[in-house]
Amino acid sequence: MSLLIIGATGNLGRQIVKQALDEGYQVRCLVRNLRKSIFLREWGAELIYGDICILETIPRCLYNISCVIDSLTARPFDTQKSIEIDLYSKIYLIHASEIALIHRYVFFSIVNARFYNNVPLMNFKVQIEDLLKESKLKYSIFQLEGFFQGIIQQYAIPVLENQAVWTTQESSSIAYIDTIDVAKITLLSLNSPKMEDCIIPLLGNQSWSSSEVISLCETLSGQSVKKRYVPLNLLFILRKLLLFFAWTENIGERLSFIEIFTKQSTLTQKKQEWSQILDIELNTLNRLELYLQDYFNRILQKVKTLNFEQNKSKTNDSSNNQF
Repeated sequence: MSLLIIGATGNLGRQIVKQALDEGYQVRCLVRNLRKSIFLREWGAELIYGDICILETIPRCLYNISCVIDSLTARPFDTQKSIEIDLYSKIYLIHASEIALIHRYVFFSIVNARFYNNVPLMNFKVQIEDLLKESKLKYSIFQLEGFFQGIIQQYAIPVLENQAVWTTQESSSIAYIDTIDVAKITLLSLNSPKMEDCIIPLLGNQSWSSSEVISLCETLSGQSVKKRYVPLNLLFILRKLLLFFAWTENIGERLSFIEIFTKQSTLTQKKQEWSQILDIELNTLNRLELYLQDYFNRILQKVKTLNFEQNKSKTNDSSNNQF
């Protein structure tokens, strides 16, 4: 089976590429920057230069492709607007995939997006879900909440650098999942007819509030952190203000997205249908506490080694100065 992976350099995309190559799939990646994507070629993937927002580059990417795996989502500070990346370009990609007779289209959405249509990114995800359901394509839509990898930038690094962590007191619990597990489940689903034309929540085995994640980071790092709470009123005002200015529109959209995680939702479906279909035990999923423990152990070991080398260098310099 030949795969076209969109968003191959992202946290999720690169895991899908790596595991797909390890399992013997032919993998093609649509990339905007060949220099930054060279590691994918070194792994064994075929790189094809293009841009999902430049429509004429899409048809040639689909030649001899069996499955499209779309893991691309606009970054908060992407120079292109989210509406272009997350909506317009994907509408064209889906239509082109129909013409190319693609066998399966995999799309990653967000849990409960349909209940937050006022948030632009959520609205775009829902529109793409609906378009896939109406299309002639066999599709698999996985709805996610959050990745382990996102916690590093948001919580772990500020803890290590003794910086303040910004959060809201009203934040809800999130069922974070490792991108390694998402990639594994995605590839297994390609060979299961029962995963065709499905919309399935794909969640971690435990939900975590922001305060619980911060406490875990403090325990594992042995460092306390300064917490800074942002009042919801200020968050809403800032979001509306930023949406007035074109150059801050993406930031405003992301602040809208943050609103979702400040509300405790009872709508999240915790059903894990895929585990029965693919015969995977939920307890085999990677656990956040072990993932963070490994991260902090590696970082602290590097710091220990660096301090040892610096002290050794100072000792040698001191000894040389005595002669």
